[in-house]
Amino acid sequence: MSYPEPKYFGDHGEMNAQFRPAGAAPDLTYPNGGTAGYLATGATTNGQFGLYQWNMSGARSGPDPHFHRTISESFYILSGSIRIYNGAKWVDHVPGDFVHVPEGGVHGFRNESGEPASMLLMFHPGAPREDYFEGLLTIGDMTDEERKAFFALHDNFWIEED
Repeated sequence: MSYPEPKYFGDHGEMNAQFRPAGAAPDLTYPNGGTAGYLATGATTNGQFGLYQWNMSGARSGPDPHFHRTISESFYILSGSIRIYNGAKWVDHVPGDFVHVPEGGVHGFRNESGEPASMLLMFHPGAPREDYFEGLLTIGDMTDEERKAFFALHDNFWIEED
């Protein structure tokens, strides 16, 4: 494997780093107290990846098993205990654990511990997941057809657990 083709052709580099301070307010807050921080969106990384901090309250939360056709998803646990579905069973993960799910890999995640938990979510390439996360706030107001179209638009395909 070799490095990809160059994308920058300048001679001296540029001052273009982006910074988000640790104390930045969350970009999104859910009714159950969970929050999302948009650390690096597909728009800010030229579509290379999206990186989000997902903070869950102690309330049970998280998506059921599903897969994506166009994006991979990776999880890095920062705090608490988060249960991740690996396609066959739910497995508890703790701080420092990392899980990568390639395109087509069945997965889901939940906080069932009753305690707060936090993780980093990374999508590759950098699909516009912000619209998906924000749309979840009104998913209950959608008709079945609207919900089906919403999930298809955002590359979420739900499966039944075995």
